[in-house]
Amino acid sequence: MSVQELGGGRLLVDLGFQDLEGVIGSYLLPEEEGWALIEVGPTTCEAALLEGLRRAGVEPREVRDVVVTHIHLDHAGGAGLLAEHLRRATFHVHEAGVPHLIDPRRLQESARRVWGPACDQLWGEIRPLPPARINALKGGERIPLAGGGALEVIATPGHARHHIALYDVKARTVFTGDGAGVLVPGARHIRPALPPPDLDIGQLLASLRAMDAPHPEKVAFSHYGVFDHAHERLDEAARAVERWRDVALEAARKNPSVDHVSRALEEEELRVSREEGEAPDPANRAHAISGMQMAAMGLLRYFQRSGLLPATGTGNA
Repeated sequence: MSVQELGGGRLLVDLGFQDLEGVIGSYLLPEEEGWALIEVGPTTCEAALLEGLRRAGVEPREVRDVVVTHIHLDHAGGAGLLAEHLRRATFHVHEAGVPHLIDPRRLQESARRVWGPACDQLWGEIRPLPPARINALKGGERIPLAGGGALEVIATPGHARHHIALYDVKARTVFTGDGAGVLVPGARHIRPALPPPDLDIGQLLASLRAMDAPHPEKVAFSHYGVFDHAHERLDEAARAVERWRDVALEAARKNPSVDHVSRALEEEELRVSREEGEAPDPANRAHAISGMQMAAMGLLRYFQRSGLLPATGTGNA
């Protein structure tokens, strides 16, 4: 676990997910009378997050606003437990995700279907978040920051219908959640994040354009870190999504099973990694948070809903 200064009083806390560095991060941004926290990670990272606050010199009572980009467990699974420590904080989440944080049973069931016996070790317990602690977002809201700054909320469906991005107007930085994919330290290219159940490629590409609309200078990935040349990164993310879509659709038309599509995506990523001379370690860390099996499931469901594949005969999709 580490804390990195980003400038302007902003900090990045490495949550040390599964004892790996540079996989899941939370961001601390100064407010006039406290701090805003972007992303909380899973419950299994709660101790690392609280230790990160301590190392940053931030008392739990000073965190006034917590914003999660969406309710997937690697971003918001620890919200319910963290609320017991951050007693003065309001938790901001897209309105479509609110019911699932109040009653997380469906989240837990969905996670167990995808991750099986590894679910508890990866994500831990998911506790309910009290309704009175939640502020529902639609997009277009502003959360005030220090020095007259603000976080502007951008509705960014596609990865999930409850996904938002955040634009830091003073730092000229867009926090992309999973909407721009995964770019772990040392990696040379962006890896898409395309999970079930409500992946929509058209909306995802439109959301990438929406993130670019305020002309950010930097892009901040939840997985992981801050990178310059935001326009180029967001354009790269869009091209990577289109590449995975095309590879997966070609494979699915031959054999519409999760295993077959997953292998095709894996081969494509190995090809790109070889071409770019990418070391194995970044690719392995990216796989820890954005696996091919999950992408294959998400893409197959999307192809079926879009009429690109028959609704039946998708094997173990």
